[in-house]
Amino acid sequence: MAAFDVVVIGTGPAGYVCAIKAAQLGLNTAVVEKNPSFGGTCINIGCIPSKALLHASEMFAVAGHDFAKLGIKVPAPELDLPAMLQHKSETVSSNVKGLEFLMKKNKITVFRGTGKVQGAGKVQVTGEDGSTQDVEAKNIVIATGSEVAGIPGVDVAIDEETIVSSTGALSFQKVPETLVVVGGGVIGLELGSVWSRLGAKVTVVEYLDNLLGGMDSEVAKQFQRVLAKQGMEFKLGAKVTGVEKGGAGARVTFSPVKGGDAETIEAERVLVATGRKPFHDKLGLADAGVALDDRGRVAVDKHYKTNVDGIYAIGDVIAGPMLAHKGEDEGVAVAEILAGQHGHVNYDVIPSVVYTNPEVASVGKTEEELKKAGVEYKAGKFPFSANGRARAMLQTEGFVKVLADAKTDRVLGVHILGFGAGEMIHEAAVLMEFGGSSEDLARTCHAHPTMSEAVREAALGTFFKTIHS
Repeated sequence: MAAFDVVVIGTGPAGYVCAIKAAQLGLNTAVVEKNPSFGGTCINIGCIPSKALLHASEMFAVAGHDFAKLGIKVPAPELDLPAMLQHKSETVSSNVKGLEFLMKKNKITVFRGTGKVQGAGKVQVTGEDGSTQDVEAKNIVIATGSEVAGIPGVDVAIDEETIVSSTGALSFQKVPETLVVVGGGVIGLELGSVWSRLGAKVTVVEYLDNLLGGMDSEVAKQFQRVLAKQGMEFKLGAKVTGVEKGGAGARVTFSPVKGGDAETIEAERVLVATGRKPFHDKLGLADAGVALDDRGRVAVDKHYKTNVDGIYAIGDVIAGPMLAHKGEDEGVAVAEILAGQHGHVNYDVIPSVVYTNPEVASVGKTEEELKKAGVEYKAGKFPFSANGRARAMLQTEGFVKVLADAKTDRVLGVHILGFGAGEMIHEAAVLMEFGGSSEDLARTCHAHPTMSEAVREAALGTFFKTIHS
């Protein structure tokens, strides 16, 4: 029976980062992976392939709408969808091969098969042929990620052809004439924007009265207006009561949450993007005595330890935002803890990004959260329409908002709607990690002309006054 210091079940972002860090710290490490490739949902059917399609579709839209404004005369672009999908596949393959290299480089033992926790110190791995192998470990880390949650109270037959999850929406073999997206969160809006740019008529049906759930409401409202200008339609405050095949392809029935007559929309394709849930059904956690919380997540303490000694959990299977980078940081933290160090994650400084065009990015508290908590704050805002670089690039949609404590000026949250927001948010994250103030940010010299000057201007507006608006 093989014995290790650490066995990590699952090689998504949380799992593979944990394994690599543990190996770097001198721990004899192994991973268990049931899929043919490393990377989990994120690299294979989530973050990475969706970003490949988002970028490619954005370039298609820019060529079709913005080149002429920049003095570039070209024929109307023609979509080669098979080539675009090939770019997506090659991007995924490149990332997977990179992980294979890192496993070998760090001398991590790989067990192919489905892992089942037999109790403290023991994992059983079942291969595709049904054969089993027992693996001993001083410590077991559960990092099995999440799966599609479906629609609460609605029986939906997802076939990944007509009615699809995010997996099927990454692989349409032709652009659907019509697409209904159930769910106005990150996944639905990103993939909806891809197919909208490529020519589909996209309608988003969302239970809440606003997009993006807990996002800053001012950002969410302007973001919706931007997407509407791009051609997307929205049915907000709508409770979906049925999704079934029929008509043009499928039908979605919904009723106003606040009361009213039911409505049905037909579409060639329907994307169910109502969120994800922890995936741990086949791990044998109940038999091993590992406790779950009231939402079906693996319960852990502040050191990521379950109620069973020697068993830990990280990533989407535990509480917190289901974000790859959150899982990665937890993977580093638990590896450091197992090596006798003091790993931790600052959950107040975890950026969130929506990779549409323009992007939405945020870190820290929203105005709504600060008001609810009774925190006195001040806010500064600066529009990209007043930024020279944004004008030069035809990227004037959106704004930057900085929120700071009214007494100490410590920055509590930053929210950006605009081109490249996902890159700009990180200077705010670094500032907040070190307890910086809006004045600290405003007095930091920024190169001119850059989009990031808008971040500085918003900070200027927080502690005093903006210069350029």
